[in-house]
Amino acid sequence: MEQQTVRTTLTLPKDLLEATDKAVHAGKAKSRNDFVTRALRRELAAQKRAEIDAALAEMANDLEYQREVLQMETEFAPAQWEALKLEETSE
Repeated sequence: MEQQTVRTTLTLPKDLLEATDKAVHAGKAKSRNDFVTRALRRELAAQKRAEIDAALAEMANDLEYQREVLQMETEFAPAQWEALKLEETSE
């Protein structure tokens, strides 16, 4: 499935454009557009990972969440023990 594209104009520092062109000429990207698109995707993915990391860090300090996790661990402990015993007997 082909993605819809939109033409836009970017203003870049000269050194970045020159470095991009070198990368394209070295075969590291098909075109300036390809290079910039991949760079934007990587940056957006990094930002998303940072958001997830921040949410996980908040969870580590959330006492209510910690209580829920401990409760779930307690409830699932018998099932985990049964699974472990089944695994040991199948070996």
